[in-house]
Amino acid sequence: MFALKGFKGATTQAIADLAGLPKANVHYYFKTKKDLYNAVLEDIVVVWKDDAEAFDTSPNPTIALTEYIKSKMHHSFTRPFGSKVWANEILHGAPVLGDEKLGAFLSAWEKRKTLQIKRWIDEGDILPVDPHHLLFLIWATTQHYADFEHQIKVLNGNKSLSRAQQIRATESVIAIILRGIGLEPTN
Repeated sequence: MFALKGFKGATTQAIADLAGLPKANVHYYFKTKKDLYNAVLEDIVVVWKDDAEAFDTSPNPTIALTEYIKSKMHHSFTRPFGSKVWANEILHGAPVLGDEKLGAFLSAWEKRKTLQIKRWIDEGDILPVDPHHLLFLIWATTQHYADFEHQIKVLNGNKSLSRAQQIRATESVIAIILRGIGLEPTN
């Protein structure tokens, strides 16, 4: 509902109706609509942070970045509403979340990932690029498939991407990004 109507347009009653619950049940767990909205945003961030687990488990940049991009693309295809809620919040200047909480969600995590990318650059594993902009590029590219899902559908003959098309899109995004930093994708 937040993805469809935004924070202001979504009502607790509409959310309860969509979930098939009495409104009182929603309020039992979330005292306010803002509490529910913040829980949705936090869940999105947790999922996206988990997507980057490969940064911590693989010292190989080809494997780490491939797995990260695959995970981000997978969530764009399977959880597009999460990306849309996040994008809407950020496009409007984080009016509900606020800059302080946005920074708390992302700053330390982003710093660790950019330091890992910098290590890969310093060790000659990838071409020198600004680590922040590499992350921004990955986010923008992968989330495009969720945030602009309707546009993609229209350009695909008014059909959602098939599983085969999703796989090809993921492989293409991985190849473009990896080759841009001097890596060759693995099969």
